[in-house]
Amino acid sequence: MNVKIEFAPVECSVPWDAYVKKHPNGTLYHLSGWRNVIRNTYGHKTYYLMATRNLQETTNSLTTKQKLVAQEKQNSRQDEIVGVLPLVHLKHFFGGNSLISIPFFDMAGVLADNAEIENELICEAIKLGRELSVSHLEIRQTRPMAPEYCNKSSLDFSGALNLKMETPKVRMMLELAQSSEKMLQSFKAKLRSQIKKPIKEGLRVAVGGQELVEDFYSVFVRNMRDLGSPVHSKDLILSVFEEFNDCANIIVVNKEDRPLAVSLIMGFNNVLQNPWASSLREYSNLSPNMLLYWSMLEYACNNGFSFFDFGRSTPGSGTYKFKKQWGANGDTLYWHLLYLKDQSESKDLTNNKKVEMAINCWRKMPIPITKIIGPMIRKYIGL
Repeated sequence: MNVKIEFAPVECSVPWDAYVKKHPNGTLYHLSGWRNVIRNTYGHKTYYLMATRNLQETTNSLTTKQKLVAQEKQNSRQDEIVGVLPLVHLKHFFGGNSLISIPFFDMAGVLADNAEIENELICEAIKLGRELSVSHLEIRQTRPMAPEYCNKSSLDFSGALNLKMETPKVRMMLELAQSSEKMLQSFKAKLRSQIKKPIKEGLRVAVGGQELVEDFYSVFVRNMRDLGSPVHSKDLILSVFEEFNDCANIIVVNKEDRPLAVSLIMGFNNVLQNPWASSLREYSNLSPNMLLYWSMLEYACNNGFSFFDFGRSTPGSGTYKFKKQWGANGDTLYWHLLYLKDQSESKDLTNNKKVEMAINCWRKMPIPITKIIGPMIRKYIGL
């Protein structure tokens, strides 16, 4: 198979996205726009690998009708995309040195027409990782990679390669009813009453776009501080609307003029995604979070989506149980770690006492300070 692997130029964003949208495993986070969002906000280098096949070489064995279709494609470009792999380089003394597909989100990984092309893309990513001297590649997928990816004999270079697959997280997916009315009726009486409570308390919902970013961020930054986590830059949210204005919205639950709970939602094919959601803990007695999630489901049903993605959770955790009560089911997320150096050199940012101490200290910080230094740290945390 004569396939060429190259770095996708900016002008290939349209065919790249068309390939992602038609691929059965394509997700929102495979789209080319995230390259601009991450690069423009945080300055990380991005390497979007693309596998192409020359259309001219494939026309000899086609029928007349198939040749006409191929000729139409050739009129717009010479090569046909047959696989993609978006990668982002995170390098810092605090966060380590890695290539991730892609950071900050639950999934991306490799898409290809067949296993052979997948293998070529992964091998090219490994070569790139060695050139950049990264400790490891992290490929986040909704399905496991084939075993041959970690077979040293299939690689045309020497050196250690160790594959570790982590599956501690699940993607909480809910299949939606044909209408919001039917969706509401499918819930148990207790859940319906929890949705109605904040409405009776006078809470109201606003749905909009970039004009609601300030409301969104005011809740988001406080919630992240309370969780002990550095917050993303507001510029990241603004950049999302610059790149995805046609599919991104913000939902805000207000008490009079004060936002109490917020979320950012994005549609891709038949799935409505929820990358970020937050609520103010001091108003939990009003249950704004229940109205927020119902509003997202209502929006999804009324706008023709078939599934709602609640995002990742750890089975058995509080967030898992919260999402489970809505009827969501957990689909395993496969995060593959391909170590290119000794595994001990890779920094563990999730399971040590220093991280626990940092979380406790962060919770005590004033909000204005977290707005300034939070993004400086968050940009190097791939989770």
